[in-house]
Amino acid sequence: MILQPAVLALLLIALLVSGMGMYAGYYGIRISGAWAPASGSELQLELERRTYLVSTVMSYILSFELMSLFLFIYTAEELHTLFAGAMCAAGTLAVNSFGYPTLLLKIVNFLLAGVWLIVNYVDNKGYDYPLIRVKYELLNLVVPLLVLESVLLCAYFAGVKPDIITSCCGSLFSSESGSYSGDLASLPHLPMQIAFFSGMAITTASGLFFYVKVRAGYLFSIATASTFLISAASIISFICLYIYELPTHHCPFCLLQKEYGYIGYVLYATLFCGAVAGIGVGVLMPFRKVGSLVRVLPAIQRRLALVTLLCYLLFTAIVVWKMAFSALKLG
Repeated sequence: MILQPAVLALLLIALLVSGMGMYAGYYGIRISGAWAPASGSELQLELERRTYLVSTVMSYILSFELMSLFLFIYTAEELHTLFAGAMCAAGTLAVNSFGYPTLLLKIVNFLLAGVWLIVNYVDNKGYDYPLIRVKYELLNLVVPLLVLESVLLCAYFAGVKPDIITSCCGSLFSSESGSYSGDLASLPHLPMQIAFFSGMAITTASGLFFYVKVRAGYLFSIATASTFLISAASIISFICLYIYELPTHHCPFCLLQKEYGYIGYVLYATLFCGAVAGIGVGVLMPFRKVGSLVRVLPAIQRRLALVTLLCYLLFTAIVVWKMAFSALKLG
């Protein structure tokens, strides 16, 4: 194992998140099954005290989880110089079979953690904590994934040896690679451009409609999630080509390097934050008629929709800027 400060920080965060997650999950199961706000029993009073502690702890822990995704990518990028054949984080993640599964699971957990934080925030706005059961049932889904992520992360770093020869991003993200990354790289440029800009247009239109009318939240949330997936595929298919100004370089990790102004961090941050906020709008839709949330929830949803619109529009503006001023012109 390579023991560098960033690696140790990731392992510490993983152990902290999984350990506190299991503690919170234990009380989440108890609260989900025995929560009775109308009761004045000793058990109910204990659960009420515990929920304050658990909610506070998980708010901090899941915030660390959000940041750990970018720390993991940054660490993989910094370690690539240690491996023969690696040109960026793509090669670092390919040194063993745990690298890419860990990254994918961290992405899933990022989205779930963000949604849980939104639900928890809304629950704290209701005087009777109306979403207690909902947020702890969601937590019981998140915790096993956090534990699995910690296991994969430890397995990945345990198998990282400096003498390993790995693959470069050119071979990993090549149409001839025969892998999922190769399939994404081989997606045709023009259809992907049409899908990308159409998705952004639909998301923007539905977001503006929701912001003004506070209706069709499910449509906006579905559009946000769909555009997130299309945008992620578009980065590999054609967006990065304009940034690299090379028609065959499809790597989504070289965007994080100094030579390209670390533009990848801005692209990924706006894309992920916009996705979390937009999905959060849809997750909150079933609770719009809850008595203690009737007045506060629409305003929160509108702010979330605005965050998504601003993030996605910034993402699109960067893409258009790079396409317009790139020396590369795709047919």
